[in-house]
Amino acid sequence: MSMFSYSKRSLNNRAGVDPRLIEISDLAITITSIDMGIPSTGGLRTVEDQAKLFAEGVSKADGVHNKSYHQSGKALDVYAYVEGKASWDKLHLSICAAAMLQAAAQLGYPLQWGGFFKSFTDMPHFQLSD
Repeated sequence: MSMFSYSKRSLNNRAGVDPRLIEISDLAITITSIDMGIPSTGGLRTVEDQAKLFAEGVSKADGVHNKSYHQSGKALDVYAYVEGKASWDKLHLSICAAAMLQAAAQLGYPLQWGGFFKSFTDMPHFQLSD
């Protein structure tokens, strides 16, 4: 069992997401071997938020014709928190993913990891698949 917990900012960034994702991320932070956080755009997104990320090239969903799971609250992004700062390192994100997927399995929730996507690898991304 880890000694990590989410910051107030990370907890606020989860506002509006599906309660199952809250449960999964709450359990994951207790079993992970690496600290995690939720980025400011990691939870529920408006059409405008999604369109901005699309325009920046960091999302394949434009928010209008191709909607993101984030817009319905069915997705959550995480980052690793290492040595006092956010890390997007593949190894660090894989460790976070292991904890998220383990937590989802323990809770019986269908969770997909963006690190397994074939068309666009999105390692910080998790979405409910139901």
